Amino acid sequence: MTVGIPAAKPARPFFSSGPCAKPPGYSLDKLATESLGRSHRAKIGKARLQLAIDLMRDVLQLPATHRIGIVPGSDTGAFEMAMWTMLGARGVTTLAWESFGEGWVTDAVKQLKLEPTVLRADYGQLPDLSKVDFADDVLFTWNGTTSGVRVPDGEWIPDNREGLTFADATSAVFAYDIPWDKIDVATFSWQKVLGGEGAHGVLILGPRAVERLETYTPAWPLPKVFRLVSKGKLAEGVFKGETINTPSMLAVEDAIFALEWAKSVGGLDGLKARCTANAHALDKIVAERSWLGHLAVDSGIRSRTSVCLTVEGADADFIKKFAGLLEKEGAAFDIAGYRDAPAGLRIWCGATVDTADIVALGPWLDWAYAQLTATAEA
Repeated sequence: MTVGIPAAKPARPFFSSGPCAKPPGYSLDKLATESLGRSHRAKIGKARLQLAIDLMRDVLQLPATHRIGIVPGSDTGAFEMAMWTMLGARGVTTLAWESFGEGWVTDAVKQLKLEPTVLRADYGQLPDLSKVDFADDVLFTWNGTTSGVRVPDGEWIPDNREGLTFADATSAVFAYDIPWDKIDVATFSWQKVLGGEGAHGVLILGPRAVERLETYTPAWPLPKVFRLVSKGKLAEGVFKGETINTPSMLAVEDAIFALEWAKSVGGLDGLKARCTANAHALDKIVAERSWLGHLAVDSGIRSRTSVCLTVEGADADFIKKFAGLLEKEGAAFDIAGYRDAPAGLRIWCGATVDTADIVALGPWLDWAYAQLTATAEA
């Protein structure tokens, strides 16, 4: 198959699944700088951290029952903070259908020495959610960034659950409706749907999680950056902009810019619409090509943000060359699938990506595939 080099490239060829494309119109000179070089404990530092929290609450439509804290270590740090401080009070069930879910299994088994019930599924699939025992604390990823699989909704989580629900929601928040009454703990980082910077995580606690923290002391020691309780009470300052360790105020200003952009495009509804339009545009590209497929065959559980694709006959070396060709041409950056996932492509369709760039990517996928298959045939 001979395919000529496409005439036009995506205007912003940033399709990485984290850190993701910056919001349209972004530039460093648009960030507020008054807090830079100042202490995060100074009045201005605390005010900007509180603004970031307030904007997150506004855009996420988070109820007043849930607290928001900015914590170290990106989504990983936030989720591990939750695990280390709250698990061990009752049984644990972990759901794993991609690499990060497996990481939480490893932490529960090898680090915390718990004996969790583990419900697994292969990449591209979900475990049977009807088998989850909510007498346990339940850990899951809302949207599997490395598998392109998401839970369909929150209907599988009962209102009368005994255990806590822990949702790693890093590539789900700002892209889907999250039923916050079903979620006791949620974590994410700014680097996904908001296109923010890495390093900082966000921890959301519902009232049942706060009760756990104030009534249960884990058997293991906690490092300083994990401590959320002081003298038996929640450290409320963490949820008012008083971070446990020193944050990057530049990253905070970057997140504030992204959140204000989010409000400018219609808030949560606008962000969801952009994600959906991008995913539909990529669906059309896949449907028109026999050599492309979705790793998540069931569209009802397919991600609308981190979309994972199969490529006919491809192995890891083929995918590396495929992604390399497109990067060299400046047509698409960072689209190889995650290292632990089946060989394939991963195209970020989050809200900061413009649909026109997804559409423009299609001919470039044809070109790269033709280049490599022609070489193999020769």
